[in-house]
This record gives sequence, C-alpha cells and structure tokens, in this order.
Amino acid sequence: MADPDLNLLIALDVLITEANVTRAARRLGLSPSAMSRTLSRLRATTGDPLLVRAGRQMVLTPYAENIRESTQHTVSAALGILRPSAVSLDLSRLERTFTIRANEGFVEAFGAALITSAAVKAPLVRLCFAAKEEKSAKHLRAGLVDLEIGVLGEMGPEIRLQALFRDRFVGAVRKGHPLLERKGNISAAQYASFEHVITSRHGFVGGPIDKALAESGLERKIAAVVPSFPAAIAVAVASDLIALIPSSFLINRISGDENEATTAFRMFELPVKTQEITISQMWHPRLDADSGHRWLRQHVLDVCRQQMQRITKN
Repeated sequence: MADPDLNLLIALDVLITEANVTRAARRLGLSPSAMSRTLSRLRATTGDPLLVRAGRQMVLTPYAENIRESTQHTVSAALGILRPSAVSLDLSRLERTFTIRANEGFVEAFGAALITSAAVKAPLVRLCFAAKEEKSAKHLRAGLVDLEIGVLGEMGPEIRLQALFRDRFVGAVRKGHPLLERKGNISAAQYASFEHVITSRHGFVGGPIDKALAESGLERKIAAVVPSFPAAIAVAVASDLIALIPSSFLINRISGDENEATTAFRMFELPVKTQEITISQMWHPRLDADSGHRWLRQHVLDVCRQQMQRITKN
C-alpha cells in the first residue's frame, strides 16, 4: 500500500476548521470542485465521511471532531519544521513582557510556578496576567495579549491552540461541614440536600452536574453565584454551601504541612459523573515562528504539566 499523501493533512486541517467546502476552498486557493475532490480523497484515506450534510449545513462527524486538535497541532509542528531556522534564543538576554489572559483560578493555581520558573530561566522576562471576562479572540487578533488560557470557545478558525492538561470538577466544603460526617461515599441525594455556590462570570446557573442529578430525579438548590473560583471557595469556607471547583485549583493547597490554607476546607469526589475539560493555550498565528513566543508556549506547557502531576501523586 502506498503511503498517504501528507499534503492532505493541510487540507484536512482547513476542512475541519471551516466545516465548509466552499470556505475551505477559498482559504486554500482552490475551486470548490477541486476541494470536493480533495474531500473525497480524505474520506477514502481515513475511511470516515468527515463532513456530512445536516439540513443546509455541513457538520463534522464524531471522528473529525475527535482529531480536530491533534490535526491542528500536527500541521502547526510540520510548518514550524519547514520554516527557516530561528535565530538561537539567549534566554539570559531576552528582555520582554508577555501578557497572558486567563481567569483567576488559573492564575492562583499556576501563576506563582510560571513566574518563579521564568525568573530562573529568563530573568529579564516579565509575565503580565490579564483578566479574562469573556471568551473572545479579539485580544489575540489585536495583539493585546500573547496567550489566551482556557477552554476552547468560539475563537475563530485562524487561532492556534495547544492542549495543556485535562481537568475535572470536585466538590469543596468547609472543614467540619455536616456533609463530611456521613459515613461512606457521599451519595447524590446527600450532595443535593445542601445548598450550593457556583461560579459563573455571567450569572448563569445550571450545568453538566445538574443534568446528571436530574437523571436521578434530583435537583440542587443554587443559593449563590459568584464570578470566580477563589470567591466560591471563600464563600464555602465561611458557610455551609458546597462549592464546585476544578481540581487544578487545589495545586497550591496540597502540602505536607498543616496550615490554614490546607485545613480551611475539604474536597471530595462528586457523586455523579461529569466530563473532563481540556484547558488549552491559544495564540495568533503571526506569533508561530517568533522564538520568544515559542519559548513562552513551551514554558507554560511544561509548568502546567509539572504542576498537574502534583495532584495525580496526591
């Protein structure tokens, strides 16, 4: 069997990003008929339809959705190899401010490690964390930030991304909370019997955990909505409300020493299953070949994965 044509990877990336043959053809400088033929070749190569019609639109198949990120990463890496080699980067002399747009939970969990490690490797580099009030690519497009950290949203087809780690939600209550007095694993009914504080920048209530509870005929009472995970913890520690937070938020609260930070609250596994979330870093393609930005991306990736290993070990 002949090896597959690797040129198809670029077409695959554009087709999955656009989910539209005409727009994909426009981006690649092809006619719609030529793009349709390329899609036929991709279908024959992968053994999957990739794009199927749903009414007047085309939608991605589950397989195409599943390979979206890996395809983008593969194409980006391949293009990086084919570009002229960048000038050797001297981190000891790199004097630059990188702006990272992320929510408070990420900054609290990873900010200190990112700053400390950068100070050792690149002492003249300054990391500036900007508030993330909504999901939008406008800051990346305008060059106002270097990186956007979070769950992938409607960022636009040109935005590059790289998965940093997978996270999951856990429950958190104050030390001595009545829920912790129950023997054995916490049941869904016990979980739903208490009032809850949830995190939402826009005041939305409800989510995957509510759907999971509803399948068991249960409903939790949302007593409060706050804009950040640090705020949710603060409320839970001072009340009997249950908070819902990402496990990564606990990184700096995992310690062998008994102190106020580690004893003020307790975490527990949720009694219902919810999907994990993928936290990614996103950037504008104009920075792909920038040697300083490449270092920043690798730095963020390394630190995040090292920090997440602390949770795994504990």
